[in-house]
Amino acid sequence: MKQYLAIDIGASSGRHIVGRVEGGKLITEEVYRFPNGSKMQDGHLVWDVEELLGHVKSGIAAAIAKCGEIESLSIDTWGVDYVLLDGDEEILPCYAYRDSRGAEAAEKVHAVLPFRELYKKTGIQYQPFNTVYQLYADKCAGRLEKATGFLMLPQYLLYKLTGAKACEYTDATTTGLLNAQTRAFDRDIAAALGLPARLFEGEIARPGTCIGELTDEVAAEVGGKMRAVLCASHDTASAVLAAPIASDCNAPYLSSGTWSLLGIEQSAPHTDESSRIENFSNEGGGNGTIRWQKNIMGLWMLQSVRKELGLGFNEAEQLARENPCDALVDCEDGAFLAPESMSAAVREQAGELTDGQLLHCIYQSLAHCYKNALAAMGMRLGKRFATLNIIGGGSQDSFLDELTAKAAGVTVLAGPKEATAIGNLLVQMIAAGEVKDVAEGRELVKRSFGVRTYESKN
Repeated sequence: MKQYLAIDIGASSGRHIVGRVEGGKLITEEVYRFPNGSKMQDGHLVWDVEELLGHVKSGIAAAIAKCGEIESLSIDTWGVDYVLLDGDEEILPCYAYRDSRGAEAAEKVHAVLPFRELYKKTGIQYQPFNTVYQLYADKCAGRLEKATGFLMLPQYLLYKLTGAKACEYTDATTTGLLNAQTRAFDRDIAAALGLPARLFEGEIARPGTCIGELTDEVAAEVGGKMRAVLCASHDTASAVLAAPIASDCNAPYLSSGTWSLLGIEQSAPHTDESSRIENFSNEGGGNGTIRWQKNIMGLWMLQSVRKELGLGFNEAEQLARENPCDALVDCEDGAFLAPESMSAAVREQAGELTDGQLLHCIYQSLAHCYKNALAAMGMRLGKRFATLNIIGGGSQDSFLDELTAKAAGVTVLAGPKEATAIGNLLVQMIAAGEVKDVAEGRELVKRSFGVRTYESKN
C-alpha cells in the first residue's frame, strides 16, 4: 500500500498529512501541525524561511516515524511570495505579501504599464501584493542586482529538500507575469519594467512532475528517502482539485480559508474589459483548466476579530447568531488587508456595533460578497448557478454556509475541510499511477468524505 505526504502550509498554520487508499476510500492522517505567521523585521513584514524549513523537516520525520515508508511528498502554500537567489544563496529577507511595499510599487508599475495592459496579457486581478509589484519593489531597492533567479515559496522549500530548482505552473500564474494565452512568462512585461530576463529562464513545470528525491543529508536528518513531486503548489489550485464537482465548467467553487476564492473552472482565460472591471482573476488550474475567480478578504476578517476579542471559533459563531444586524461592509476594501485593529476598521465603515453585531456584520458581509461575485460571474457567462461547493476550513462554519445559501439563493455543498491537502495528495497519486485522473480523484473524494447540504431556504 502506497503512502503519500502532503505538506500544506497556510499563512497562519501548516500541517503534514499522510494519505493512502484503503477499501476504495482515501484515508488521511494528520501527523504534524505547526503555527505560522509573518514577523516584523526592520519595519517590514517577512517570513522566517529557516523556521519554516525546520518545521517542514520535523513534519517529514514525524510522518516516517509514525507511518513508515512514504512514496512521495509535495508542498503547497499561498501564492505570490518568493525567495530571491544569488546562485545557490538566498537573498533575504523573504517579504510577506501583507507588507506595504507592493502597494507602493504598484503605482510605479502602472505608470510604466497601465493595469489595463497588464490584465490583457496576464488576466490576473489587481492585488497590491502580486509578485510583479514585489519584484519591482526589489528592483527599486537594488535587490535584483545580484539575483540570478527566484523561487516561489513551495518550490524554494522543495529545493532545500532536494537540491532541484523548479517553477510550477499554478503558482507561477499568481505572479502577474505569466501570459494567460501562452502560459509562459511574458518577456515583454519583464522588459518594460526593467526586470532582468535571467529571472524568467527555464521551463515551467506542470503539476505531477517529479523533481527528484530528498538529498542524502536531508534523508539522514528525517529518517528516510522519498520522491518529491510538484503538486498544484498554489494552495487554492490544490483545493479546487479536491472539490467534488463535475468537470463541466458549470460548477462554481468557494475555497474558504484566510482568503475566500470564489470561481469556476474554464477551458480558456477571460481577459476582456468586463472581467477586468469586475476584478476577476485567471489563475492556473491543476488539471489544465483556468480558474476564473475572485479573491475576497475571507476568514481573515473573522480570525482577526476573534483574536482581538479573545473568543474561540464556537463562541464567536454563537455570539454572531444571537446578535443579528443589518450592517454591511465591503469585504474587498483594502482597509481590511492589514489594519492595526480589524474591529476598529469594520466599525469605521459600519458604525457603532456591539461585539456580537460586529461579528454578525462580518459574516453577513462575506455572504453578500459571495452573492455579488456569483451574480457577476453568472451574468458574464449567461448562466444561473444552482449550487456552490464550499471547500477548505471555512466549509466547517455552518453559520457562514447558511448565510451564503440564503443570500446567494443557491444550495451550498460544504466540504471537504482539508481540501488543499487532499488535492495535494491526489496529484501525487495520479503521478504514481494509483489514480487515473482528476475526475477519478474527485469521485474518490466524494466516496471518502461526502458533503453537507445547506438549502437556500434555511
